[in-house]
Amino acid sequence: MVRSRDRSRRRPAYRRRPNEFYWLWIAATATYGVGDVVSTVAFLRYVPTIEEANPVVRFALESFGLSGLVALKIAVYLVMLWISVEGAREGDGLLYYFPPVLLTATGTYLTASNVRLLWLS
Repeated sequence: MVRSRDRSRRRPAYRRRPNEFYWLWIAATATYGVGDVVSTVAFLRYVPTIEEANPVVRFALESFGLSGLVALKIAVYLVMLWISVEGAREGDGLLYYFPPVLLTATGTYLTASNVRLLWLS
């Protein structure tokens, strides 16, 4: 098999390695989407004396409640997914891998931070 150097003719990474693509985004969903949202909700419910530190998230929560938090998370997630898919189509490995890895790392950190604060309070 001859590999094409022309990136426009190659199949995107998510088509060549679909399991990799799915697992990258499953990890991002589990940590950023589920872990952070659940731990934030638990934190806000069980420790009402401490407020959300992120001003954007605080605004979404104050303006729209929990649905604002979920909508904000979904919007960020979809933008990052779009960047990843476009990166795969362009053959740009950084743009393909960076969004799900960033969301996974961020979600892991935020979930751990929220759980730690819950534990300490």
